[in-house]
Amino acid sequence: MKRLKGFFWATDLSFLLYWIVSFLGLIPKEYMYQDYTNANLVAWNLSFFPLDLLISITGFASLYAYHRKNGCWRPLALISLVLTSCSGLQAITFWLLKGDFDPVWWIPNLYLLIYPLFFQPRFLREQPVVSAAGKSDHTP
Repeated sequence: MKRLKGFFWATDLSFLLYWIVSFLGLIPKEYMYQDYTNANLVAWNLSFFPLDLLISITGFASLYAYHRKNGCWRPLALISLVLTSCSGLQAITFWLLKGDFDPVWWIPNLYLLIYPLFFQPRFLREQPVVSAAGKSDHTP
């Protein structure tokens, strides 16, 4: 969790800051995505808001649970990591299909897609397995 903590803070705060700045209209037009006045693209961008918010909530909840030594931090962290990858994948796929290769949008979304992939396998290996009798056993 030591390395993951920094990623969660950076990612989750960035999501919240992006949406605050976006809703307040503080992003300069030259940094907006291509065709940002197109209603469909605006709707597409806004469609990420619930997902990004859920990513931040689960990420911060995981950090809080870890700090409180509550074991639920692990599933919360895994959920946050999976959703973060999904968010990055959806954006990259869209920009790829659209043929828009602006590094200002590609780099952050590749980050969202890729960084969780380094942490997910460890969480999956360390998840407890629950038997049919309801007993929990940690897998190696």
